[in-house]
Amino acid sequence: MPERATALDHRTHKRDAWYWASAWWPVLLSIAIVTTTSSVYFGAPYTSHPLRFLFQAFFGPVSDAEWETIHFVIRKSGHFIGYGFIGLAWLRAWWMTLRRSLCITNATLALLGCALTASCDEWHQSYLPDRTGSPWDVLLDCCGALTMLLLVYLFMRLFRPKWLVRRN
Repeated sequence: MPERATALDHRTHKRDAWYWASAWWPVLLSIAIVTTTSSVYFGAPYTSHPLRFLFQAFFGPVSDAEWETIHFVIRKSGHFIGYGFIGLAWLRAWWMTLRRSLCITNATLALLGCALTASCDEWHQSYLPDRTGSPWDVLLDCCGALTMLLLVYLFMRLFRPKWLVRRN
């Protein structure tokens, strides 16, 4: 009988390790993507030409002055939307980790995780040529995450209200 209990504990331990890995791999992947795109090669001088090519393929030619504004909006929209999805990754990880906590705790931790990720990203960029670290970008990133977290909350409130209740 002790052998069976040991085997069961071993299987449970394996499942738990897989569970934790599955909870946190999206966060690690999103941090890896942020780290990669935080390089010199993803700065405005390097993204302008390929993005302009794609934009003009869909919408037709634009002047250089118009492109400056469009390129700025595309890049900042990327921050907002990207960190919205990073916020979801953090929310999922905390929800899977702290299943017994209130949703506001998970959302707060997710927002803090995004703020930490964004702050580290901007700090890193401040040391790179052709890149700038800006607290305004951190604020934009956090606004993207907060917007996505609020959308998830509204969805849950409308369609899955029981999931918002504390579980014991």
